[in-house]
Amino acid sequence: MTDLAPQFRPIMRPGVDPASAPHKPPLPPAGYRQEKRAGLLFEQNLPVVLRDGTEIYADIYRPEGATDLPVLLSWSPYGKHAKSNQVFWPPSGVNPEWLSPETPFEGPDPVFWCAAGYAVAIVDPRGAWLSGGDFHHNGEVEALDCFDTIDFLASRPWASGSVGMTGVSYLACIQYLVAPLDPPALKAINPWEGFSDWYREFAFHGGIPETGFAPRASDNIQYSLNRTENTWANIQAHPLHNPFWQSKELALDRITQPAYVVASWADQALHTRGTLEAFRQMQSQHKWLEVHGQKKWAHYYLAESRKRRRDFFDHFLKAKETSVMAWPKVRLEVRESFGKAQERTASEWPLPQTEYLALNLDSDGTMSPDAKGSGTVEYSATDGEAVFDHTFAHNTELTGYAKLVLDVEARGSDDMDLFVALEKLDRNGEKVGFGFYAFFENGPVALGWLRASHRALDPQRSTMFQPFHPHDREERLKEGESVQVEIEIWPSSTHFGPGETLRLIVKGRDIYDEGLPNLPFARHEDLRNAGTHILHCANSYLQVPNIPLEKSES
Repeated sequence: MTDLAPQFRPIMRPGVDPASAPHKPPLPPAGYRQEKRAGLLFEQNLPVVLRDGTEIYADIYRPEGATDLPVLLSWSPYGKHAKSNQVFWPPSGVNPEWLSPETPFEGPDPVFWCAAGYAVAIVDPRGAWLSGGDFHHNGEVEALDCFDTIDFLASRPWASGSVGMTGVSYLACIQYLVAPLDPPALKAINPWEGFSDWYREFAFHGGIPETGFAPRASDNIQYSLNRTENTWANIQAHPLHNPFWQSKELALDRITQPAYVVASWADQALHTRGTLEAFRQMQSQHKWLEVHGQKKWAHYYLAESRKRRRDFFDHFLKAKETSVMAWPKVRLEVRESFGKAQERTASEWPLPQTEYLALNLDSDGTMSPDAKGSGTVEYSATDGEAVFDHTFAHNTELTGYAKLVLDVEARGSDDMDLFVALEKLDRNGEKVGFGFYAFFENGPVALGWLRASHRALDPQRSTMFQPFHPHDREERLKEGESVQVEIEIWPSSTHFGPGETLRLIVKGRDIYDEGLPNLPFARHEDLRNAGTHILHCANSYLQVPNIPLEKSES
């Protein structure tokens, strides 16, 4: 942190009184206490002393009198006193009967895990709530703090010396952060849908500022007795990928712990990309990927999911023989519609049998793998759209990474923000809905974005199926000049039957805006669109990941 030049150091702000947080239960008083709770021994506000002497606080649940317990660590900025049954919205699909009142938000249920012979530790990070110090999140400071906490938990007299980590969203992200440091006691990780690139997945989509989820998240992690990073101010201060963002990059290729990684096709604009990137890059000898199309919180707390987590942790934290070593390396849902899918297994991700198919755009609104299209399509940059359809004659599966290559021109602006959605239409031309975020059932197949001035590619990191933009500079457009852009479309998996249609939508603003203002939903309202967007079809195509069904590993 101190190695950063002053202009790249995080902007800090005074913390907000932890007792004033709305929509949270009353903040327990400071000070250590021990009591019986839910039939378990509960230690509240147990001090954890970090390497610089700072004290942070943990709540620990364990079976009374038990020893040789592996520990599951839940590391979250949202307050260890915040419980899942107090913050889940009804549309999430989580049945309150699935979890005990002690379950932390997006984390493991202590009652279930203690009955299975584990201890559960829920930790408020440095500077969060009553924990000491300033809250520097998603960087070296937090990684080292988590390392120290793992070491502390493993050394408790009742502990076995083995620690695992599990949880959704931020509770997954911290696993990507600390695992590369290789804490000796960290024996297995279970990241369940989390960012692994804070610039490209959280703050900016294709270089376009995200203005819905990010400021809301910033407000949710401001409760502190000291100072916290001002997340929203830092996003606004650093629109390009510079040393500030580099300080938060993850060394995913240094992760070697056994990993059970879970992603969702439904988390477009949030966690889909990051979870799959983490799986691809980690070097664990034992790693498994599961990708579903359901609502993420409901999927995490399903009995079937919980059993799989137990099999995984029993094997690697308790050395028990379970089913885990017989699991397929990749298990995913090929979606028909929300709630309806086929299961596919594979040996690796992306699927090795993928054949990339170019669908050429034509000004008549069609896409075809045949001859190149022609003509131009124009639409209002502020409220218009371009639509292209391709109807399949045979059963078709698209699983993996798509990209859109466009020859574009802006009339009346020196930049353009491009929003892309892939949708499925049934045989009657009606849109088929899919899971979207943790709440919705009318979502897209996949989404993509790009600010045209960020169109430069990194040739070393781009692949034929996934463009990689460095986002370290801008190249504005000139009137009357067309440029080529490659737009990354986040991964997805969808089955199309004969007569069903893949639809491509391109427009200058969000294509999906389903959430109420108080729901965590991605929005993009700081746009550079004016005048008219022009698409030159002759050199424009959508590349899709076709899976030959006769070569299926289903």
